[in-house]
Amino acid sequence: MLSRTADHLYWMARYLERAENLARLLDVNCSAALLPRSPGEESRGWAASLAVVGALDTYTARHGAIDPARVLQLIAFDTTSPFSIVSCLRDARENARAVRGALTTEIWETMNTTWLELRRHADRRRGPDQLNDFFEWVRQRSHLAGGAILNTMLRTEGFHFTRIGTFLERADNTARILDVNLRVLASGDQPAGDEADYYRYSQLLRSLSALQIYRQAYRDRITPARVAELLVLRPDMPRSLLRCLDEITAHLASVANAQSAETERRAGQLHAELRFARMDALLAEGLHGFLGRFLERIGDLGTRISGDFLLSEAC
Repeated sequence: MLSRTADHLYWMARYLERAENLARLLDVNCSAALLPRSPGEESRGWAASLAVVGALDTYTARHGAIDPARVLQLIAFDTTSPFSIVSCLRDARENARAVRGALTTEIWETMNTTWLELRRHADRRRGPDQLNDFFEWVRQRSHLAGGAILNTMLRTEGFHFTRIGTFLERADNTARILDVNLRVLASGDQPAGDEADYYRYSQLLRSLSALQIYRQAYRDRITPARVAELLVLRPDMPRSLLRCLDEITAHLASVANAQSAETERRAGQLHAELRFARMDALLAEGLHGFLGRFLERIGDLGTRISGDFLLSEAC
């Protein structure tokens, strides 16, 4: 496969996955805004969203104090911001258009229709308590595109590059959301307790579509250790770090070339460390430090994949 085609398919998938994660993250914060919270806790929640996407410094330099409406504008609708949902869906569609011939009709029509309908949704945007329908629409469009890729795309190198892009982005987002939210929860000014912990950790799980899965897997009260185990080490959890590495290593092996041996080795090493890790050891080590190192290694994998297979490294 030409590097140019692989590059567009890889980034189409990454931007699509990123848009879905942003929608899920903002939806949880908008829902939390309807619940009684202290001003400090509300501000930390929105600051956490900015930190997850790497936009906190940009926002602070531009606006100063945290304002929910401005945060929503920056992450959801700002066409000049590379962090926004609109920008991600635009870039996903542009990458798809560049390789229209490599996509099935179903994939292209889903991507193109998403972009055309996005303008109507963006024009109707309202306050933080009225945006749930928009975020749900983004998630549904991402699911439709993902379903079209899985169900209509030939299992050639092009398919493997879309899956590598999807799961690299998913691993990065899961680790960022977990790391930032655990730090926010640890610094909260609300009293700890079963009820308080339930709402705080259920919001974190909801941001990763994991609340119902948690109930199915553990059938018990929500605890920080089990939340971390579900999102890091459960191979049957679609968004866990281990599941993402399962997929990345398998698809990398399918596109291996003469210069990718070191990339495969690093991916396999990270995969093995997750596969044989124990949650109690990770907690004793410190989850924040572990997640920070994981993000560095996922970033390194992305850089190496770009160098081994693709034309350029986007952001």
